[in-house]
Amino acid sequence: MKSDPSISGIGELVPDLPRKVGFWGAIAVMVGVVIGSGIFRTPTTIAQNLGDPWLILGLWFLAGLIALCGALTFAELAAMMPRSGGIYVFLREGFGRCPAFVFGWTYMLITKPAAAGGIAFIFAEYFNTLFQINWNPQFLTCAALFVLTLINVLGVRGSTRLMMGVTSLKYLALLGIIALGALVAIFGSPDAATTGLKASRVDVGLMAGVLAALTSIMWTYDGWSDVGAIAGEVKKPEKTLPRVYLIGTLSVIGLYVAVNLVYLWFVPLDEMRATKTVAMTTMERLSGNFGAKAIAAVIILSTLGSSFASVMTGARVTFAQARDGLLFRFLARVHPKYETPAVALWVQFGLSCAAVMFLKDFDALAGSFVFTMWIFYGMGAIALFVLRRKHHAHVRPYRVPGYPIVPAIFVLASVAMTVLSIQADPKTTLMWLGVLAAGVPVYFIWSRLYPEAKSE
Repeated sequence: MKSDPSISGIGELVPDLPRKVGFWGAIAVMVGVVIGSGIFRTPTTIAQNLGDPWLILGLWFLAGLIALCGALTFAELAAMMPRSGGIYVFLREGFGRCPAFVFGWTYMLITKPAAAGGIAFIFAEYFNTLFQINWNPQFLTCAALFVLTLINVLGVRGSTRLMMGVTSLKYLALLGIIALGALVAIFGSPDAATTGLKASRVDVGLMAGVLAALTSIMWTYDGWSDVGAIAGEVKKPEKTLPRVYLIGTLSVIGLYVAVNLVYLWFVPLDEMRATKTVAMTTMERLSGNFGAKAIAAVIILSTLGSSFASVMTGARVTFAQARDGLLFRFLARVHPKYETPAVALWVQFGLSCAAVMFLKDFDALAGSFVFTMWIFYGMGAIALFVLRRKHHAHVRPYRVPGYPIVPAIFVLASVAMTVLSIQADPKTTLMWLGVLAAGVPVYFIWSRLYPEAKSE
């Protein structure tokens, strides 16, 4: 396997996974993670907290700009350090091994299991709805995660080809909703109960409603950072990764704002609050029962595709940390035939199923993921400032435009998301903070048991 020099030690060479992923494969992974379950599920949660459709659309656009600031920031970091691990690598180089360990510890135990489980949970909901059955959604979710993990173990090249096909299909499906909605809105249809973006009263306070809605929206945008986790497998990463971050994020922003405009135009907010299948309701208004079933099938495929990419990227962080000696070495084992981090993938599967069984529903899974991840998003962006000072002469194939304003905006957004989440639900968030904080003493215990990890 080929390797690349990292910043640590400048000339240090550490084996990485082979570079088999091109531009289209990388963008399929990124967009495939982002467009998963959120765009089909979170409109219900947002409608339950806000009654102004224009405010809702404004928050979708604002959240997209925040995600874009983060994507531009991480593009510089990933191009400069194209190694498997993503944020783990950024924190290791910016702040040292302890913060990187804490991130990997939290990511492995909470963040990625909750994310993969949350996305797949929507698959289970729509599967039951489409086939009019009532199978246990937790069992369905774990079964789906097992199959997706197995496919990931069998090879990254085949995995990215599958992602390209699935991502293209669901992107085109959302474009179809937008196009059909525009045609019906312009030319009219007696079967389409247009609302014209009418406001509706809610019993939730404005600030509380905005926080709840923004948390759900940021969950829906999340995934733009995950492509950094497979940076060590991307061909020509210095040129490819910045383009993937920029093009992928911009395309999703436009898509999300337009799709939500169609939702809000054809489904009254009062009705939206009472359904978990907004996309199906919208398509039923636009094209009847056949359209509703067709979009349900696409959603099932979409959530599976997003879960698939989430499984792929998550295991790379555990692999990178174990490769550095900061987790058990067996987690860094690469399958001799398929050249994938098979052990890390299966351990992640077990933890994801545990998260699904413990947290039990989508909102709990999404909330735990969003809260813990935004702490490290902010730290990753701060690492850019640190690395610009520490390694000012280091070659940077890409520089974030608008520095230092763009990364500063993202850091402030990360702090705001964290603080507001604690205020909204101190009991749950403090529990997750406890797991995160426990990573610090665990790191020092690990360093004493395995002193070679300090200098590797």
